[in-house]
Amino acid sequence: MKLMVNDNAVDIPEQWQKESLLIVLREYLGLTGAKIGCGIGQCGACTIIIDGQARRSCIADVSDVTDMKITTIEGLAARNGGLHPVQQAWIDEAVPQCGYCQAGQIMSAVALLDAHPRPDEDAIKEAMEDVLCRCGTYRRIRTAIERAAEGPV
Repeated sequence: MKLMVNDNAVDIPEQWQKESLLIVLREYLGLTGAKIGCGIGQCGACTIIIDGQARRSCIADVSDVTDMKITTIEGLAARNGGLHPVQQAWIDEAVPQCGYCQAGQIMSAVALLDAHPRPDEDAIKEAMEDVLCRCGTYRRIRTAIERAAEGPV
């Protein structure tokens, strides 16, 4: 079985093929950006992008995503090492506190902006409402998404 992860085809050995995508990403591929949170798809810490959609990797079976494009937080940066505009906006707006939810927040924001490059406040709220932030940085998250939507300053 092969997966397309961050634009790379990856062979998945048989012993890993019954695991969740989150476990394969973290334990087999060493991509630890997606975090283990609730394990039932409710907190959003494990959010990645699958075929352009923000999805919870903890409840995605590896066997269900073999023909799909998978992007993790590690795959966002440009080939030259530059940050994705959403990542840069996160820094510029000092969004993270503890940081645990941030990869899930960023991946959800990227999927939103890819689908709706100029989202209004309601679209941002709807796209981000299911990714929990225990630190409560929701206002800075919204501001960072708005900054990224505006483009480079």
